[in-house]
Amino acid sequence: MPRRPERPSALAWQVFRASDAIRSGLITRHRLRSSAWVNLRRDIYADSRLELDHVLACRAASLQLPPGALIAGPSAALLHGIEHAAEFSDEVHVASPRAAGLRSQQGLRAHLTDLLPAQPPALTPPRPTAQSPALTPPRPTGPPRSTVPAPIGPATSSPGGTAGPGIAQRSGGLALTELAPVSTAVPTTAPVPDPIAVTAPIAVAVPAWALPRTDPTTAAWETAAWLETCRAVGIVDSLLREKLTSRDALAAIAASHAERPGGRRARWVFDLADPGAQSPPESELRVRLVLAGLPRPVAQHPVRLASGLVLHPDLAWPEFRVAIEYDGRWHADDEQLHRDRQRLNQLVGAGWLVLHVTSRRLRHDFPSLVREVQAALARRGWRR
Repeated sequence: MPRRPERPSALAWQVFRASDAIRSGLITRHRLRSSAWVNLRRDIYADSRLELDHVLACRAASLQLPPGALIAGPSAALLHGIEHAAEFSDEVHVASPRAAGLRSQQGLRAHLTDLLPAQPPALTPPRPTAQSPALTPPRPTGPPRSTVPAPIGPATSSPGGTAGPGIAQRSGGLALTELAPVSTAVPTTAPVPDPIAVTAPIAVAVPAWALPRTDPTTAAWETAAWLETCRAVGIVDSLLREKLTSRDALAAIAASHAERPGGRRARWVFDLADPGAQSPPESELRVRLVLAGLPRPVAQHPVRLASGLVLHPDLAWPEFRVAIEYDGRWHADDEQLHRDRQRLNQLVGAGWLVLHVTSRRLRHDFPSLVREVQAALARRGWRR
């Protein structure tokens, strides 16, 4: 039976600087090569039981950021709860003061500016019932909950005015944990550990909810200015749909940032955004149809049938009674497919022309799809 990986309790479920952990005597370079740990960035390691997602990438990057730097753009959008905004392999976007001299490097895109937005008010931990994966770190199978140290977050003050037990004040994206000396007394039944007293503090990344990031409206502007159009619109759609920002807020930041690099592009992306979109592929389909020269469709337009039932096709041109349904992965479920087809048959019975689009056609057959939509609209009276 293979041996279980050994993890010092101070490093379990944490993201940390390897050099600090080695200097403190918690671990050796040799043991860092075991399956217990994963190397995320230069000198940054994490417990291998943590999920490899963009939240983890942000936590790792936070340990190398200068004072005043904020996680930004799509990375900030993810931390605000937009799960599709970034993946583990995507670069972590950071807005940093120009004077700090932060440079882009593998896995990190630095955006230098003299006009950093004010950091949002101090964040509070999520409630125990919170379900958002962007806010609550996953708990993979492993030791019982009572034996897993909670992530080290912002320091708490004791009545005497000092940080809470074991935790020093937080700085940027890291917390310092002050470790008591490790006893060298060894039970007779236990293997003999390295007789090293641990006294130096080690830097560990704060949990996701405490990472410094730009506010949702600023993250929307950054995303619109920095990313490819379809991906940017999909993220802004989601920020609007989740009410993390608003049309008015986007208009205000577009006006105030009009002269900044990317200002015109951001305004254009905001004009393309629609909070009615239910998924990133639907956002992409809508934007690509518009860029192909077709009139702009309405996302989730309500269609009331004679029976009183209200249907919401994914995209619609109400004046031409033409609709598009995007058949995503969830349509592989037989029951869902049955309900969708029944609903769409009712829409056709009400005089609508309904076209179906699959992910394969969106990715590999888009020109012919555009011609089909053009023909359908033309049959209903649309003229260029």
